[in-house]
Amino acid sequence: MSATPGQPQLYDRIGSAYTATRRTDPAIAARIWAALGDARTVLNVGAGTGSYEPPGRDVTAVEPSAVMRSQRPAGAARCLAADAGCLPFPDQSFDAAMSVLSDHHWPDPVAGLREMRRVARRVVVFQFDTTRHDEFWLTRDYLPEFAGLVRGPTLAERAGAIGARMEPLPIPWDCADGFFHAHWRRPAAYLQPDVRRAVSVWARVGASTEERAVRALRADLDSGRWTARNHSVAGLEAADLGARILIA
Repeated sequence: MSATPGQPQLYDRIGSAYTATRRTDPAIAARIWAALGDARTVLNVGAGTGSYEPPGRDVTAVEPSAVMRSQRPAGAARCLAADAGCLPFPDQSFDAAMSVLSDHHWPDPVAGLREMRRVARRVVVFQFDTTRHDEFWLTRDYLPEFAGLVRGPTLAERAGAIGARMEPLPIPWDCADGFFHAHWRRPAAYLQPDVRRAVSVWARVGASTEERAVRALRADLDSGRWTARNHSVAGLEAADLGARILIA
């Protein structure tokens, strides 16, 4: 497997697809915003195109990728070009700092989380526990290479580094945000190139692995094998796939 590009380079390459498939999911947003408590000033680290930035609060965003920054909508919070590991703010500058599905791309996740803790009185992070990858049918049956992407400290270790508690966040079956786990009850979505283009996992495993996984999934959907193997998810409204909110 080839070396993984850094976060800005990776998102400069795949980020142009974000606005088409990566949108704020209301149920997930409600949990994140509730975790922010009564914070009035909020720093969004690894902010991307601005999804999940809470309305009605004074938000400052930090995003290293120029492609992602260019797609932020008119009226979005001001966004600075900076890295999580060296936030350009004095200690305790914000009521809260948040990060959504970003810290796994940071060169040093623990350093970035500690920087968030330094500049804010409260830290809220939405992330997946990747040690549970064998519980998701996509990685278990079609993309075992995902295990090779898991590096660095575990989510529990990251939480421990900043004294955070972890709360489960079940993913709704109709999740509006097209991140990697979002289509757990809608497998045909993974056959769509636009869906895959906006997910870093597919870029990181490489084109040949992606093609093999998609080909196998398509065959199993056509034959009915996927339905037979995953019948237990058919009636679920939400699923615990390892998504967690860290609150410190």
